[in-house]
Amino acid sequence: MTTGTSTTPTISSHPTHEGVDELEVALREHQYVADRGLATTLFLTLRLGKPLLLEGEAGVGKTEIAKVLAAVLDTPLIRLQCYEGLDTSSAIYEWDYPRQMLYLRSLEATGDLHREEIRRDLFSEEFLLKRPLLQAIDAAHERSPVLLIDEIDRADQELEAFLLEILSDFQVTVPELGTLRAEHVPVVILTSNRTREIHDALKRRCLYYWIDFPDYQKELRILSTKVPDAPEQLARQICAFTQALREVDLFKSPGMAETIDWANALLALGTTELNDDLVEQTLGVVLKYQEDVEKVRGDVAHQIVSRATNAATAPTA
Repeated sequence: MTTGTSTTPTISSHPTHEGVDELEVALREHQYVADRGLATTLFLTLRLGKPLLLEGEAGVGKTEIAKVLAAVLDTPLIRLQCYEGLDTSSAIYEWDYPRQMLYLRSLEATGDLHREEIRRDLFSEEFLLKRPLLQAIDAAHERSPVLLIDEIDRADQELEAFLLEILSDFQVTVPELGTLRAEHVPVVILTSNRTREIHDALKRRCLYYWIDFPDYQKELRILSTKVPDAPEQLARQICAFTQALREVDLFKSPGMAETIDWANALLALGTTELNDDLVEQTLGVVLKYQEDVEKVRGDVAHQIVSRATNAATAPTA
């Protein structure tokens, strides 16, 4: 990270994204099944140096993309988890006041008090607490890190204004130190569950991709990748069951994360095949609201189990 006049930050060259095909293979090698559209958008994100805004229901794999991409690029992952009331000091930087006070007291004890030197030392980088946004443009990185701004829709709109400067010029102004600029442009992934609309000014700076619930075949491929110990028959029944659940009018349909959790739970119980009793006992793994559990429990669950069992025994397309 440099201050004052600086050359334009650069995008680190990564040998793993020579083309869309290569990136798609690299993602798959790191256990992420991406469709062609997503792989293409990720490739353009890396090639153009543009932030990427990912939207979709919770549990469809938005956050996982940033984690896997950092692994693919062999670069640090820096995560800013957004929430209501998140302020700039928690997102960008703040001064380490307790350490500053200790430093002052130590000077008072020794009598070594020089006003200008004290002020310079107190507001040096030694006492600067770098939060995720400032960490992402730190010059200590040898290559571009991946910056994950997770669930941006949960943050207050005021935070978006501070993001505009960072995502436009990859710089932060600290009054006591000046303007701090990145030497390597971070790879920026923003995620949103769309609980509110993101401001147009922020959207214009980003590429965009909507991640939907996977279809049956894709869900089966993901589950087989993430839970390789699951018997094929059970995996097919689980995917058929969760696919059918998404057709029910639920408060929160299960995402891929719930499918994976349910498969692991069923394996932990020694399950090899779905049945009504087992589904009733484990609905709380795949459904997270009591209203949804009550709606599915009983006849609905029985019907879905029958559908899933029949679908799992049907010939693979």
